[in-house]
Amino acid sequence: MPDITITELKERRDAGEDIFLIDVREEEEYAVSDIGGVLMPLSQFQDFLPSLLDKKSQEIVVQCRSGARSGRVCEFLQQQGFENPRNLVGGITAYAAAFHPEMTVA
Repeated sequence: MPDITITELKERRDAGEDIFLIDVREEEEYAVSDIGGVLMPLSQFQDFLPSLLDKKSQEIVVQCRSGARSGRVCEFLQQQGFENPRNLVGGITAYAAAFHPEMTVA
């Protein structure tokens, strides 16, 4: 499974690329800090799977706090036939530290 670095994600977003970003943290974590991902908590992720089926061939970037939960989700998506899930290395913690140091991460 290919990863995506925080720098690559930021550069691509700054360039205006339409990147489908999923945040698999829980609602209370998302409420504290959000970088624009669609909230699909890991605890409920299978409920969201049908809404993703039309994106099986599309690049999907998955993020969590540190990259562990999102890595598991990327593996799951690959097992379900998704062609290009990418895990955000370091998660929102690394992204915030590099680009939004004022952001609190839960």
